[in-house]
Amino acid sequence: MTENNNKPVVNLISKPENMLKTVYTACRTCYSADYPINIYNSTDDEEKMLKLIERVISSGHYSTIEHIQVSFAISNVSRACTHQLVRHRHMSFSQKSQRYVKEKGQFDYIIPPTIERNPELKSKYEDFMKEISKMYCEFTDAGIPAEDARFVLPNAAASSMVASLNLRELIHLANLRLCTRAQYEIRTLVGMMCKELVKEEPWLAKYLVPKCERLGYCDEDKSCGRMPVKQ
Repeated sequence: MTENNNKPVVNLISKPENMLKTVYTACRTCYSADYPINIYNSTDDEEKMLKLIERVISSGHYSTIEHIQVSFAISNVSRACTHQLVRHRHMSFSQKSQRYVKEKGQFDYIIPPTIERNPELKSKYEDFMKEISKMYCEFTDAGIPAEDARFVLPNAAASSMVASLNLRELIHLANLRLCTRAQYEIRTLVGMMCKELVKEEPWLAKYLVPKCERLGYCDEDKSCGRMPVKQ
């Protein structure tokens, strides 16, 4: 485990240079006889662009935001977390391979906060990770290929990946995974992804929120009480 760092490491590594103008051009093109390039080149009024984008997205015309692709470098997340993330269909992933990357010595791992807060259980957890590491190294030292030795590695094992997705999927990801009912690690990860992008594109902050904030109500079968429950 990375010393004193039990949280994901997230960096935004790629995004369009003119994201706002690109989304606006896509929105405006649907309602204009003008050429898209003319719309793109003639528009610099940020307030005007934001007003149209909000109206179009609110109407459910989501294809207009699919033109925006962003990429993140993600590290120090558990395999349990990445197994949840890869369930999102409209994303692309390149992940550290346990088949080709052989662990040498103690592998990095993540400790859930509920275990971290209990000194006795934390000690047992760490001892167990050491035992797994010993078994893994025993297998690889005996000539067992990493692709087979990895069968003993736990969901706690840390991983890294490059993840890319379009803006529509990022909003969908945020709406689902920022919910207080989402598992803590992926909620933290997605929150950090959104924060990194909002640093560059502040106008997106209102969209990268739990779905209850956009809907005005909670449609989960069990509510945290933050919003009224949909009847």
